[in-house]
Amino acid sequence: MCNLYSSARSQDEIRRTFAIDRDEAGNLPPLPGIFPDQMAPVVHSVDGARVLTMMRWGFSPPPRVGTQPVTNVRNVASPYWRPWLKPAHRCLVPVTSFSEYADTKPRKTPVWFALDESRPLFAFAGIWRPWTGVRGPKRDEPVEEEHRLFSFLTTEANGVVRPVHPKAMPVPLTTAEEWRTWLEAPVEEALQLQRPLPEEMMAEVARDGRKDGI
Repeated sequence: MCNLYSSARSQDEIRRTFAIDRDEAGNLPPLPGIFPDQMAPVVHSVDGARVLTMMRWGFSPPPRVGTQPVTNVRNVASPYWRPWLKPAHRCLVPVTSFSEYADTKPRKTPVWFALDESRPLFAFAGIWRPWTGVRGPKRDEPVEEEHRLFSFLTTEANGVVRPVHPKAMPVPLTTAEEWRTWLEAPVEEALQLQRPLPEEMMAEVARDGRKDGI
């Protein structure tokens, strides 16, 4: 389960890379360490235009399943996720690297993965939804309000990630055609993108540290 990632490129590079039509993200600094329940940039489609905005990471959990944000989507056949897989609720999550924790002693070690050492931008295949309730890091004294929440799809781990986290990895989208398909295509076609990235297209780029790309 990926619960830490980095989006460490400039706002202008995000706009150019994902062909943004409208930027509603405000002043967006590089984010070298994004954790669940924090705000992060996402790209979604509104009336055919690509909009860059900020949403909070993690869907609200189902009833009687605890209180932690649900950050990763694996079983897309589940009725918990299915309503949000339509194009109107799909999004791209801009990423430069993501972390999985190696099971080391005395503490687990964050291991960072990217497309290569230069950490170019790519995207996770995400979904989003509106939700009203109390959310946000405790230090921010969260209050009840309407939130926009996002999560992203996972799939089986490839050979680069598997030695650290054998169960799963996020679904990476690396080309303009994949980004278009995820935002616009019918569900059956879009879900064909739920597959691991080939090993030769990914690398381990850092160990240790709760931030990457700075």
